[in-house]
Parts: sequence; structure tokens; C-alpha cells
Amino acid sequence: MVLFVFGYGFSGRALARRLAGEGWTFAASFRSPEGRAAIEADGGLPVDLADRPALVQALRRTRALLLTAPPGPEGCPGLEALVGPMAEAGAFPDWTGYLSTTGVYGDRRGGWVTETSRLAAQSIEGARRVGAERDWLEVGRGMGLTVTVFRLPGIYGAGRSAFDRLREGRARRIIAPGQVFSRIHVDDLASGLAASIARPRAGGVYNLCDDEPAANSDVVDYAARLLGMEPPPEVRLEEARLPPAAMRFYAESKRVSNARAKAELGWRPRYPTYREGLRAILAAGG
Repeated sequence: MVLFVFGYGFSGRALARRLAGEGWTFAASFRSPEGRAAIEADGGLPVDLADRPALVQALRRTRALLLTAPPGPEGCPGLEALVGPMAEAGAFPDWTGYLSTTGVYGDRRGGWVTETSRLAAQSIEGARRVGAERDWLEVGRGMGLTVTVFRLPGIYGAGRSAFDRLREGRARRIIAPGQVFSRIHVDDLASGLAASIARPRAGGVYNLCDDEPAANSDVVDYAARLLGMEPPPEVRLEEARLPPAAMRFYAESKRVSNARAKAELGWRPRYPTYREGLRAILAAGG
């Protein structure tokens, strides 16, 4: 069984590692010598997208296809790179997963959203995700692919958490009254994707997130105390002088429901809140 990852990074690597324990192998696209080396170091097959015969051969053997690369002005790069070669391969994956973002919901002033909530993206990046979701679901219907969309909040894990920002002196406790965010540990993301591979559903849309939306300042405070550090001083949002990208992040507040993924996939996050997730990272030496 072969997993093909378009855009091998933090999320793709976590899924490849999880499936390896079930006897899977993986192939992945790369854009640089460093990307190729990372895939090889993890035991995967690097595939140059410019090498059409190699790409077609890899897709012919693929059972699960994961798309993680963000869309650009022209849409999802995976569409242009893969749809033609998939048709040429003449053998489609049993499961195609597209990683989107909960940013497609926009700002809900702290209210809850589900997969049936109206989409109201408030950034160019979010709007592009809305378009990429639509495009992949349409391609799925047109080609008979089992395409599933996953809307994700902030992803954290070993090497990418509040601990790293604190140790590097980059962590800030931004105070924005009423502001909450959902998040997910990368291992819980991988387990959710694996659960969907085991129960594929064409046209499915799932929020994968933990059970407790929380303020970013609370996460930083908790991580600092686990490290035995004094938490960074509080800074009010209007005084923080954040760059535009960060301000767009703080312009949205919502609580994301994971009830559908639990009900339909039988999935449960191993780390239901940031507290369990951070403790596990620290215990593992992260």
C-alpha cells in the first residue's frame, strides 16, 4: 500500500510515519534538493513532478493521495500537477485527502462552527482555500475520485510548539478579550487522516481539531510554566504592533466543532486539549 504526498512537510511526514506502522510505504513530490533529501531520509521515494513517466508510475501504485500544498493565485498546484498524470495512470487512489483550513469560516466572534456552517473567509488565503476545496470536490465528482476535505486549525507538535517560541525568545502573550482559537496536535491530525483512509467517503468534509478552543495567551502561559520559565509579559493586541499576517490571524475568533469526525470516523484526539499535547511533547524531549 502506497501513500503519495503532494507537499511533503510537517503533516505529510506525520501521516507517513503513522501508516508505516501498518505496512505502508510512501512517495512524495519535492521542489528542492533539500526536499528530496528529507523524503529519502524518511525512507520514501522522491518524485520529481517534471519527470512525467516517474510521476505516472508512482500514481499508478498509489492507494492514498494527500494534498498539503497551499493554493496560490492560480488555485491548488496539485490540480495542475496531478490530474493529467492520474488520468494517464489509469488507476485512481482509493482515497484523496485535501488539507484546508478553518479560516474558510472567517470570524464568528467566538461562536461555534460545524462543517455545515456558512463559509465566510476574510482573507485572500482563506478565499483561495474555499476555491481549492470546491475544485477538488468537483474533480472528484468528475473523475470518480473519493475526495475528502479536512479543515484544520493551527497545527502543533514536537519542533513546532510554544516551547520552541519560548526558548527562542519569540513567544508573546497577546491579550485580546474574548479571542479563542482551536488547534490540533500533528499526531491527532495523522490519526484522523488514517481513520478517514479506513472509512473513505466521497465528498466528505471534516473539521479535525482538539476539544477545547483557547486563547493563545493561555497556551503560552501554560508552556512557560511547564518549562519553569516566567511567562512573557502580557501585551494588549492594539499595542502589539503585529505584522499584517499576524493581525489577520487575530482578526478571527471561533470555536470549531469536531463532532462529525468523531461520529463518522470513530476518531478521538489523543490530546483533547493543549495541556495534554504540550505535556506529551515535553515528556518526549521536545
